[in-house]
Amino acid sequence: MKVAVQQEDLQLLAKTLQEQLLVKVSTAEVFEVKCAVNKDELMILTQHTLDVVVEAQLIFAVIKEVLQSLAPHKEQRVQCFLRVFGEQLPYAKCFLVLKQTGGWEDGEAGEAGGAGEAISDLSSSSPSSALTYFPSVDESEEELFDRFADVPNLSVSKPAFRIKPILVGAALVGIVVLGGGAYFLTRPCVMSKCKEIQNAEQLKTKSPQLMRHAKSEKELVAIQQQLAAASAALNTIPSWSPHYQVSEELKASLSGRSEQINQVVKALQTASLATQKVQTPAYSLEELQARQHLWRQAIAPLETISPKSELYALAQGKLLNYRVRLQAVNQQIFTEEKWLKKLTAAKAVANAAENREATAKSLNEWQKVQSTWLVVVNALNTIPQTSPGYQQAQKLLIEYKPKLVAARDRTTKERFAVKTYQQAVSTANQAKVYQQQNQWQAAATYWDQALQTAKQISQDSLYYTQAQSLIEPYSAALKQAQEKLQVVNSLQQTRTDLDKTCINRIRICTFSIDNTRIIVRLTPEYDQLRQNNLANPYSENSDTAVDVTNHLQILREALAVISDNANLSLFLYDSQGQVIYTRTLGG
Repeated sequence: MKVAVQQEDLQLLAKTLQEQLLVKVSTAEVFEVKCAVNKDELMILTQHTLDVVVEAQLIFAVIKEVLQSLAPHKEQRVQCFLRVFGEQLPYAKCFLVLKQTGGWEDGEAGEAGGAGEAISDLSSSSPSSALTYFPSVDESEEELFDRFADVPNLSVSKPAFRIKPILVGAALVGIVVLGGGAYFLTRPCVMSKCKEIQNAEQLKTKSPQLMRHAKSEKELVAIQQQLAAASAALNTIPSWSPHYQVSEELKASLSGRSEQINQVVKALQTASLATQKVQTPAYSLEELQARQHLWRQAIAPLETISPKSELYALAQGKLLNYRVRLQAVNQQIFTEEKWLKKLTAAKAVANAAENREATAKSLNEWQKVQSTWLVVVNALNTIPQTSPGYQQAQKLLIEYKPKLVAARDRTTKERFAVKTYQQAVSTANQAKVYQQQNQWQAAATYWDQALQTAKQISQDSLYYTQAQSLIEPYSAALKQAQEKLQVVNSLQQTRTDLDKTCINRIRICTFSIDNTRIIVRLTPEYDQLRQNNLANPYSENSDTAVDVTNHLQILREALAVISDNANLSLFLYDSQGQVIYTRTLGG
């Protein structure tokens, strides 16, 4: 960009000089002017055709007049050359020094390479102007004139109009030169004092102290702005200025310090952002990791600050605080990762609980389901409210707690079913014992209890089917026991009736009972009494005899009734074993 501006300015100056020469030097129809810069000196080459004879003094005077009209603000060295088209070297040259006061020092004007006449004097209208001779530059003229090789050629034809050349020339000087060439020679630090350099040097001297005493981001930014302003001012110094090299060095120095400040400022700004975020609780591990990243971003550039840097003390002070903050965030992340691992583990255990629940087929398996859900709920309940995982844990608890309750209820139901089933079986076993002991009353009672207990097992229980398999045999056993009990009760009644019948002041008979019959035997005493009555029916005790005979008839009838009630056959024998009376079922 600087090179482009320089070339543009040089071309504008060359065009201005060329037009002035074409106007003021009437002996030449063609002139070409080129401008270049060599080691901060302005070089002006004027060329014409071989057939034109020009006065070198006049040419240099026109150039001097144009340059003098630019009102310079500092000293500027100028080399002027006059050359014929096609030649390598000029035949005349002139050295001028443009003074800060606005005047000129005229240098040597003479032959170059033995061609043409030497100029013995250049006069100036300025009081401060004087003729001075300067030695030629050390660089060979061939190399010197290579500077013009890349300068583009301008139109060299004299303008078609020659009306009032003095007015035209004045207009060109007033408009073109002051509007264009003056810009080239009056650029900062070209022909005037360089305040930009002075300001930059002053800032370079005092900025280290300012940086050492800075305590905040605001103060650093203020210093950085001063450095930026000084660097921006140095950017206006063109490359052909004698102060250009110094300005570049100053810019590099100021830029280095600005970069150091920028490094610290960015760290402070990042830390400020991290501090703001810490004011609100983090709701996810990602938020904590983002804060961790911010603190690391704030710490990393400060750790690179050299102990020799003016910002080292400030950086070290901030680093201590930032590292403590980073450690706090690291601890939060460690704790949160622990809770998130617990949350993840709880989800995995919940999946296991659901799988067990889907396949549970026993009380033991349902107990495992319940205990698994209990582990899940207890784990989620331990996640604290301050943890970013707390909200998710609460959502999962809303989902998992009902499953724990359902598993607990189902386990309770299955436990009751198992207990009931085992109780039914145990009661039935006891009923069998009583049954084997022919204790039909107890057997019937226990069979009934076993049956009712088996019926208590719920339909949705895993033991329902097993319980149902008990109902039929238990019902049959109960029925059998009840029937046996009925028989026993009937026999007992029969015995009671027989006891009453066989005793009437004396033992009349004895009896035995089995499952099919009743056997009654008359006692010898009763038989003897009956025989005596038959042998002597008309004895003094004839009434007794009649009573005995009638009593036997009554006994038979009573035994017949007992036989009917017991539904058993009846066999009546005398004391000698002779059958007295029989009665079969249905007869």
